[in-house]
Formats: sequence, structure tokens, C-alpha cells
Amino acid sequence: MRCPSYVTRVLGVLLSLACTAAFGAAADARREDGKPMTAETRPIVIAHRGASGYLPEHTLPAKALAHGMGADFLEQDIVLTKDAVPIVLHDILLDSTTNVATVFPDRARADGHFYAIDFTLTEIRELRAHERRAPGEGDSTAFPARFPAGPGLSGVPTLAEEIQLIEGLNRSRGMRTGLYIELKAPQFHKAEGMDIARAVLDVLKDAGLAEASDRIYLQCFDPPTLQYLKDTLQTSLPLIQLIGDNSWGEDGDTNYDYLRTDEGLAEIARYADGIGPWILQIYSGRDESGEAMVTDLVARAHRAGLLVHPFTFRRDALPPGISTYRELLELFIGQVGVDGVFTDFPDLTVNYLESVTTP
Repeated sequence: MRCPSYVTRVLGVLLSLACTAAFGAAADARREDGKPMTAETRPIVIAHRGASGYLPEHTLPAKALAHGMGADFLEQDIVLTKDAVPIVLHDILLDSTTNVATVFPDRARADGHFYAIDFTLTEIRELRAHERRAPGEGDSTAFPARFPAGPGLSGVPTLAEEIQLIEGLNRSRGMRTGLYIELKAPQFHKAEGMDIARAVLDVLKDAGLAEASDRIYLQCFDPPTLQYLKDTLQTSLPLIQLIGDNSWGEDGDTNYDYLRTDEGLAEIARYADGIGPWILQIYSGRDESGEAMVTDLVARAHRAGLLVHPFTFRRDALPPGISTYRELLELFIGQVGVDGVFTDFPDLTVNYLESVTTP
């Protein structure tokens, strides 16, 4: 965990970035029911891996910046170390976002990859986290216009350390920014003899954050894990069923096409509070007349009593037929009526919402 002076310096430098120019004036947005959007009814802004459009993902500086930008929730992807400590890392692999190949060149598995679960927390602390590298592209970054490639400026945090940072900033800044935790690859962890769901809940309980009122969501791509959280571990925290694409090869054997049917949504509603679909499952481009082609997934999910928090909103990776980030937000928030968005650019999203929200 960084010392208080470090966090202060980070905020002093980074909060200026949060004061980016707001979007221009806009008409008040409307909810699905036609009523004006207010501060109480507007969608939540979830900082995807922190302010990852500006700083390396899942680093404490990226989370401090997102906090300063006014995100409602900060996302934590969780994997386990060899000694079963929850750390904040998007992949079960260390390859793309750390210098593991330099520090531990002989620790790759037979497939050539470095798995977080093969390293103790003490060993993880020797690593530096850097901007995500593009697969098979050497030192090229996944998003060329973002933070430059380099050796890394900070380490890989534990979940407990990130909670300490967020709770500290909430206190010092008078905020109630929440946690939005994803349990990564639970079936992989189970095959390695570890229970990632229980490990995460244990950390939350140790921090005094295990109640539904604590502004925490738990999300996962794996339905059995969410059912286990609800039925066996009996958590009262709200649960979100992530919906990927069958071609992604996610952990487990879930049929995501089925989950998007009315029957699938009804099944989800028995154990979860919402869904986190891929944005292209809601919007698929424009037709010949230029009209946005939007599915009815959000409307059907709402009829099933489910929240909808789609991923991922990126200024530098817009979907086909969308020319600006504002246009993307207007479509999903103003027209489709989602309940929250995962974004790499929380400042732009907060500014947009402030420009269209009725006081």
C-alpha cells in the first residue's frame, strides 16, 4: 500500500486531469419512462480498471485518478496468488501488464505464459505494472495513444490495499465511491484447488464491507459461481451476471446466447440483480438509412427486473457507425436507457451526465 504522502502527490498531479473540459450544453436526457434524468436516477459510472484511458490499468494511481474524476464505482478484477491472496489484475496471466518475463524469466508454464497463481504475494511485489501490451506486438501498447510503454511506475495491488485506498479517499474527500469486483476465471481457480469467491468475501468481511448497503457489486461470467455466492456463501451483496460472446472462450462452458433469451434472463433473475453485456450485444451498427440498429436486450432485461451495465465504453475504440464518444453515450444512455456504463474514460462520462441531468 502506498503511503499517504504518495496518494496526496498522486491526487495533486492527477486531479488536474480530471478537470477536462465538459461536453457542450445539451438538452436534458430522458429515462425510458420519459421522465427527466436527475442525479438520483441517472446511470452509474463505473471506472473500468480505473481511469485506464489515461494510466496503466488496475494500478493505484489509475484508481486514485478515477476517484478524483467522480466515478461512482471503481472496478477490481481479481485473481489469486499461489498463497491465495486476492490481487487486482485483469488476467490470470501476468504477461501483458507486468515485467514478469524480465524478473522471473524461467517461471513460465509449458505454454509459454506466466500465471499469477504460480507466484506468491512476495514474488508479485517484485513486479512492476505497465501499460497493457498488444498481443504478439513486442513493446507496442494495446491502445497506442494512451500511456506510453515503459518498465512500470507502480506494483500490482492486493484487493485489501485497493480497499484501503478507496476507503481513505472516501473519507478525505467526503465521497461514497463504491467497489465493483469481478471474480476472474473461478473454474480455473477451482481446478488449481482454490475458492476465489470465498477468498474475496473474506477480504471484504475483514474490511467491514460485506453488507448490501456497502456500495459493492460482485460480477462474474460464470453462472455457477454467482449461484454459489448467493445460495452457499449467502452474500447479500448485489450480483451481476456478465455476458460475453461464445467465441471468447471464457472460463467454464456457459452458453451466452442462451443467457440473452427471455428464458435465460429469467434464470439470471433468480440469482443475480443485473447483467453486464458486451455493448455489441445491444448495438450492432447502422442500417442503410443510417439508423442505429439496437436490440431489445435492455428492455427485456428490465422487464425481468434486472439492471443493465454494459461494457466497455472507450473514446479510442468506438463501435462501428459511431463517430464520437458523446454520440455513443447519447445512444446508450439517452435512447437505450442503460443503468450504468463501464468506461475507460470516467471524466468524459461524468461530464456528459452532468450536462444532461436535470438539477
